[in-house]
Amino acid sequence: MSPTTLSAGPEHGHVTFLGAGPGDPGLLTLRAVEALANADVLVAEHEVLDVVRQHARQGVSEVNTDSDPSQDPAPGTGTPQLTVVDGTSTAAAAPAVRDAAHLVMEAARGGRRVVRAVSGDPGLDTYAAEEMLACAAAGVPFEVVPGIASAVGVPAYAGVPLRDAQGADVRFVDARTASDRCWTEVGASDGTVVVSTTLDSVAAAAGELVSAGRKPDTPMTVTVAGTTTRQRTWTATLGTIAQTLKQAKVLPSPDGGRPVIAVVGERSAAAQRDQLAWFESKPLFGWKVLVPRTKEQAASLSDQLRSYGAVPHEVPTIAVEPPRTPQQMERAVKGLVTGRYEWIAFTSVNAVKAVREKFEEYGLDARAFAGIKVAAVGEQTAKALIAFGVKPDLVPSGEQSAAGLLEDWPPYDPVFDPIDRVFLPRADIATETLVAGLIELGWEVDDVTAYRTVRASPPPAETREAIKGGGFDAVLFTSSSTVRNLVGIAGKPHNVTVIACIGPATAKTAEEHGLRVDVMAPEPSVHKLAEALADFGAKRRAAAVEAGDPVTRPSERRPGARRRRSTT
Repeated sequence: MSPTTLSAGPEHGHVTFLGAGPGDPGLLTLRAVEALANADVLVAEHEVLDVVRQHARQGVSEVNTDSDPSQDPAPGTGTPQLTVVDGTSTAAAAPAVRDAAHLVMEAARGGRRVVRAVSGDPGLDTYAAEEMLACAAAGVPFEVVPGIASAVGVPAYAGVPLRDAQGADVRFVDARTASDRCWTEVGASDGTVVVSTTLDSVAAAAGELVSAGRKPDTPMTVTVAGTTTRQRTWTATLGTIAQTLKQAKVLPSPDGGRPVIAVVGERSAAAQRDQLAWFESKPLFGWKVLVPRTKEQAASLSDQLRSYGAVPHEVPTIAVEPPRTPQQMERAVKGLVTGRYEWIAFTSVNAVKAVREKFEEYGLDARAFAGIKVAAVGEQTAKALIAFGVKPDLVPSGEQSAAGLLEDWPPYDPVFDPIDRVFLPRADIATETLVAGLIELGWEVDDVTAYRTVRASPPPAETREAIKGGGFDAVLFTSSSTVRNLVGIAGKPHNVTVIACIGPATAKTAEEHGLRVDVMAPEPSVHKLAEALADFGAKRRAAAVEAGDPVTRPSERRPGARRRRSTT
């Protein structure tokens, strides 16, 4: 039995010191995900909370250790949120660290399971050991779940291997606490040096290494926001890094205190970074992509966009409401139970949700589908049914649409089909394609309005300004209604924004609204649409590299710059 599943004492609970890695949530270990799923309380800095909370169970309490102490207590904890100086800071932070240790133990009282998450690995966190000792002294049981250290994970994402075939030594230095003796030792070595520092202290660290004996022409890479889609890496030498950062206009800057990882060494593969920079060369790296769908609808699409390096931003353009007259839906659901239907066809996740809610209203569950054949259009609709406990009998083998479903739908056969009726719960604005096709195949159809779609409320002002001002690199339009509704609630996307449409009808609507369509999906599928956008980004990147131009995102163009129409 793993420690995360052991029974905790009623008074002392249990604490897991967990390494959240350098920033990419995908780098959490399986053990970390298990611990987070069992946690009652999460204690971490706000950036670390952003990494780990998606794996925590619903209702978990969060305690932000670096928030304003004047804020209200964390919901559900009754414990004040405390400001804790970063673990890499000087000894002046010790009182705050003792407060953090007290905070962890206080959260563990009453048998609660606490996850104390830190950036990177707990073994390399300056003060994690002190918090562990405090738990041990108080008799609070704890465990440690290691994480990927930033000094190792960030160079891997930057395309900078730390060792070559000759097996050079690798030294790790925290420039914020390094002594003169430490600099002297690494300066005398010819191995690779990994330096943890801040953006405005990089030049000083380079100077320390040169003073200690390293040659000024020794290659150096500097990476900020490593393993995230904000990652940026500069390649220079110890003698030129200050000028490189100045020319990149990142210094002086209010963000100069941001942590960075610098890699120094003749054999650190800095010279081959153009070939090894797999992460920053993703086709949509750093692109902010607007997805006009709810989080539930956009889940798999957003995951796909992230795999291309993009930063998806979901903005619902429609809201779902119950039908104005519920009687028709009520009769249909009762008909399911009494054997009125041979088939039920779901064309959207919202249809599944509407039927499920009506089932719960009547105290029914998935067993009410016994003996009824179930059809589903689309992967997400099928997943919603499976989550309800219903496995679809029919999913289109080709195009995921009403037309695709009709291609595979069997004609009514009075010998094999004891009932000739189909229940079709759908939106109030759905087309008649499926109904007409089923009737042509010999079926009777109860075409029922299960929910209404209305225009969603406008997004926050910041999002509206980003849409109109060119803050988004691309927008994915998955239907004509998403075009009309987005323009209606937020305004027309800026002319530097790449417009991607799922099909000709959607593209026509976009053009009618004055938008230039850059990308068209080869078939009406949201995933094919994302693929097409990635292909567009890859070609755009390749063209810039071939021309010797810097690789930039569309939003980095000057406002009003002329755009060339591209095809995919």
